[in-house]
Amino acid sequence: MAQRFDPVFARIESGTVARERSRELAHDAVQSLKASGFTALRVPQAYGGAGLSFAQFFPLLSRLAAADSNLPQILRAHFSFIEQRLESNDETARKRWFERIARGEVIGAATSERSGVTHNSVTLLPDPVSGKLQLNGEKYYSTGTLYADWISVAAHDDQSDLNVVIPAQVPGVARLDDWDGFGQRLTASGTTRFDAVAVDESWIVTRYDASQPRRNSLITAFLQTVHLATLAGIGQAVLRDSITFVQGRTRTFGVPGQSSPRENPLVQRTVGRIASLAYSTQGIVERLARRLDELQRKRAESTATTDDYIAADVETFQAQQIVIEQTLEAATLLFETGGASATSETLRFDRHWRNARTLASHNPAAQREAAIGDYYLNGNAPEERFSQAHASQGRGARVSA
Repeated sequence: MAQRFDPVFARIESGTVARERSRELAHDAVQSLKASGFTALRVPQAYGGAGLSFAQFFPLLSRLAAADSNLPQILRAHFSFIEQRLESNDETARKRWFERIARGEVIGAATSERSGVTHNSVTLLPDPVSGKLQLNGEKYYSTGTLYADWISVAAHDDQSDLNVVIPAQVPGVARLDDWDGFGQRLTASGTTRFDAVAVDESWIVTRYDASQPRRNSLITAFLQTVHLATLAGIGQAVLRDSITFVQGRTRTFGVPGQSSPRENPLVQRTVGRIASLAYSTQGIVERLARRLDELQRKRAESTATTDDYIAADVETFQAQQIVIEQTLEAATLLFETGGASATSETLRFDRHWRNARTLASHNPAAQREAAIGDYYLNGNAPEERFSQAHASQGRGARVSA
């Protein structure tokens, strides 16, 4: 399986620096992943996908991240959508969406908002005149939507929060490339607006309560592991670039005349440290992947408990603390291999640190570390809530997972 995607990764990697310099969105790279079947790796074979386990999937995701770390982030919501369908008991929806994904269709996300409170403000309500459902509102951090065929939107109506999946090109949808983060610049994680978007009832996929913590689901652990696999891939890219950079040099700082940096013990030690950090982060991700496979097996056998899901979340939070630190250290050490010449804009080595730091900022590590401590000291499960309760939910509205 790895050999199947090596040529795809190589083509993506060959254009990474040029895309970074010109801020060219990675449409061709995404298209090549769709055409190769990469976007259907976790779709079961019965629906036309590859049916890979987590232990098979995450190393491939890291290899993609080593080629260009924007790509796993672009597809994070897409792969999460697949996992949500795998957890669902709705076979009709599973078949409909898996067959589309197997054909190469991609789902983006419009979930998070920039506002003063944690709230889900996008509405799906009947038009007062026509009575037809309309989607209205605005989302930010809409990662991947500019590359997507469909957009998974978090909204609410007079009953509950809901997940509605709409065609990306439907009238009334505006997708803006206004993401201004200093890293992961090509993920198109900007604004998506919905202005009286006509919605078919069949596009509503699930109902839920965003004011309640997520329980008995692998999704939190899965989403975090995608970030960690991407960081591990950045570590592999740092190692690759440090080796190539040092091998091509003929002068060492502070040594008169021509010299061979690759023979310098201090340079060797730096590259050795980078290699060790990359080894560690990849090993942690592979361990998490095995844990998720085991939990998914128990889920299929109906033997998974709430404590099992909580333990998986805590383990990914623990891994987050280490993988972030080690990847950022490796990305910094790269500049110790060659002095000021390593800062050349031509090389764009700074993208590794910027991308890693941006990924690390998506889920505050300090908050997660406190949750870990509370879990071990007091037995309290991590609790993250993504919306205030809506008034209708306070009146006992019907909500299904």
